[in-house]
Amino acid sequence: MGRSDITFLVDVDDTLLDNDRIQDDLRHHIWRQFGPKVRDRFWVIQEQLFQELGYRDYLGALQRFRVEHPYAKHLVTASNFLIDYPFANRLYPSALDVLKKFRRWGRTVILTDGDVVFQPRKVERSGIYEAVKGHVLIYVHKEKALADVVRRYQSKHYVLVDDKLRILAAVKKTWGRGVTAVFVRQGKFAHDPKVVAAYRGAADVTVDHISDLLHYRLPELVP
Repeated sequence: MGRSDITFLVDVDDTLLDNDRIQDDLRHHIWRQFGPKVRDRFWVIQEQLFQELGYRDYLGALQRFRVEHPYAKHLVTASNFLIDYPFANRLYPSALDVLKKFRRWGRTVILTDGDVVFQPRKVERSGIYEAVKGHVLIYVHKEKALADVVRRYQSKHYVLVDDKLRILAAVKKTWGRGVTAVFVRQGKFAHDPKVVAAYRGAADVTVDHISDLLHYRLPELVP
């Protein structure tokens, strides 16, 4: 295959960025600014939204909290904390180097779930947007948007890099042998024994860290 025949699709949260650390920082910020009661209530709302949407909608959770507590003081500091967060500091080691290597082999596209405000901000401020030259796709449920992915980036073969076995299994079910599923075991979901057992065999390649992919050769990822 030539370079134009291959497209690398790379997730963001817990694949390129340590999203667990970002959550911990936000939780600590809310506790410091508003106390444990507000922190705990906000996190309940945030988890409810996660179950509804399938991705972390922090700004949406803040909006819901505001509806419940319209006179809460200094709530704007939490949204400012998120918007101004130094996402580049939460990149996993060598994450951008992996994207650079992929770009030498084929088209490299960010494929992620998220809202229309915070997720693009995260991708841009982390340096990921520039690293892939603006090739970024953000959906509500990316595994349900594969037809649109193909329409935008038609390829003979795809390499999907993600920390969620559920996503890898869903995409392989649709694309079959047309995709190589690369499982990056970073983040809490990647280490959940129940999830790992439920989707055993979903990954074609498994690595412990995104940086491990720097040691792979193209024939190991593309048949």
